[in-house]
Amino acid sequence: MASKREREYARRRYQKQAERAARSARLRRERLLVAVFTVVGFGILVGGLFFANRAGQESVETPTDVVTSDGATEPGAREPLPTTNPEQYEAAPPASDSLDQDWDVTITTNVGDITMVLHGADAPQAVANFVFLAQNGFYDGTACHRLMPGALLQCGDPTATGQGGPGYAWGPIENAPEDDMYPAGTVAMARVGGDGESMGSQFFLVYADVPLPSDAAGGYSVFGEITGGLEILQQVDAGGVDPNEIGPDGTTGRPMTDVIITAVEVA
Repeated sequence: MASKREREYARRRYQKQAERAARSARLRRERLLVAVFTVVGFGILVGGLFFANRAGQESVETPTDVVTSDGATEPGAREPLPTTNPEQYEAAPPASDSLDQDWDVTITTNVGDITMVLHGADAPQAVANFVFLAQNGFYDGTACHRLMPGALLQCGDPTATGQGGPGYAWGPIENAPEDDMYPAGTVAMARVGGDGESMGSQFFLVYADVPLPSDAAGGYSVFGEITGGLEILQQVDAGGVDPNEIGPDGTTGRPMTDVIITAVEVA
């Protein structure tokens, strides 16, 4: 019969073996993710990543939708992203509401403030739309549901699924760059691939220079630039995408660091 010391030694040896096995499994998963990001990351940009579905419709662009965790069986699963139920509207505000002027915006989030300036003269419809929704509290309580590692964060969907919107869609595309380059600090509208009339409430914040090739509809409506808080977005990027909530495209998904918009102030 084993002594108490022998039993304790055997227990510790088993624990160390289990820890080594778990560490090896984790490293294999990390290497797999790195390989996927490296091989697929740039290629999926060609298909147009940054889509917002028409409100109330099932998107045909299902490969680009974010997969959210149901939290039912995964040990230690995170809480689902918060959702909101803002008022829905029949139509976008008129482009003239942008007043062809610049608008200073502060987006308050749980991880810090992001400030930006919107250019009404360059993208009047996009600016009028964002200002209207912000002033009516549409974005309050919404989550930034999608991270494209090394490039941008997508926000503005009250359902946190990539399928939500304000009840209307608008177009056409405004102020898209001719060279398909979106420098760090760019604020632009998300849309359905190949559809320039499908913009709603979703937008993306670019924190590193990234090429986004135009599709059949063109590029993406650039309506502002980030003036403060870029380092916050870069810190979110450093946390990466939750490996349990990666979308079907294999690279984008819910950020490990949740970003929740608590208020948007427009001046």
